[in-house]
Amino acid sequence: MKVGLVSPYDWQHPGGVNTHLKVLARELRDRGHEVRVLAPSSGAVKDEGVIVMGRPYPVATAGTVVRISLNPRLGRRVREVLEQEQFDVIHVHEPMMPVLPMHVLRHARKILPDVVIVGTFHARRDGGNRLYSYSRRLLKRWFRHIDGKIAVSPPAAQYVSRYFPGYYNIIPNGIDIEHWDRPELAPLPEFEGTTNILYVGRAEKRKGLGILIRAFGMVNARNPDTRLIVVGPDSRSRRRFEQSVRSTGRRNIVFVRGGADGVTYEDLPRYHRSADIFCSPATGHESQGYVLLEAMAAGVPVVASNIDGYASVITHGADGVLVRPKDVNDLADALTALVRDPKRRRELAVEGRLRVEEYGWPRVTQQVLSYYERLLDTRRGVKRARERGLVAAE
Repeated sequence: MKVGLVSPYDWQHPGGVNTHLKVLARELRDRGHEVRVLAPSSGAVKDEGVIVMGRPYPVATAGTVVRISLNPRLGRRVREVLEQEQFDVIHVHEPMMPVLPMHVLRHARKILPDVVIVGTFHARRDGGNRLYSYSRRLLKRWFRHIDGKIAVSPPAAQYVSRYFPGYYNIIPNGIDIEHWDRPELAPLPEFEGTTNILYVGRAEKRKGLGILIRAFGMVNARNPDTRLIVVGPDSRSRRRFEQSVRSTGRRNIVFVRGGADGVTYEDLPRYHRSADIFCSPATGHESQGYVLLEAMAAGVPVVASNIDGYASVITHGADGVLVRPKDVNDLADALTALVRDPKRRRELAVEGRLRVEEYGWPRVTQQVLSYYERLLDTRRGVKRARERGLVAAE
């Protein structure tokens, strides 16, 4: 089977969708399938399996910045690649995101009449979606070309169904458990001697870092032998947080730069090994708690906000702790309770590690492959019926 995986996002910038595609491509290849990834890129790509589709530009949306291609002339490049590659399956991630996915949906069926087109919807936002609302009529023209629809969680399915009703097969983002479950790694020596709370992510307002810093001030006042470790990419908002912390003279909050010029994906497990608690107090716009799953796979107990995307992977009190969103006091109390209770931390870590098995890549890849095969069988049946004149050509 030859599969084309399509991402709208800059391949040079790590993120949930691109991380998912990288591992899915690897898993499919390990099972003997031929895979190409189609994505825009702001720099040269060494991976021969990645086909660069235009140059991305930063676009602010829903409290974050996405780097996507905006070239309206990308269609010619898309047609060339589709004609050359002759995919059996084209799997478009975030199919309604401009502009690469839209070009793929527009041209794929014309060039490859029997290709199976799959769309995975990752996003979940609080409130509405202006793009979906204002462009629904146009987007529906491309949406109807999708043979099979996947949502990464029930909240993601509920969200997209408001604009594009239909059946969505729930297949979560996979987690590379072996990458995170690394008991052989030694904790980082510079973080020894304290109870460490780890935050991994961007410094955007919706991620809740400001809330965590305020809550940690209360935790540290009650428990002086605590430290907050913040790992994430450089940005203007992150620098503002750093400057604010430095101005207070506090040394128990450590900022570590992540990304290509700092802590990489390969380095992160050592930070999890150094953590006693993982905290993600996002305020919304999360479809699935991927950073929570990483921490759970690493055996770190999790404290997170009780938002739909996080509640879909954590059962409060069983395999993690959920707190009221934006509630500094509730977050501080939950963190304080775990700081003071190592036994409870171990219990949550064990249960979290068991829960994350549901999201392991072997299981997720098999779900994706089984879905491809069902859709291919259906498509072949349509082709036979079309050849016999039983259905009209598309």
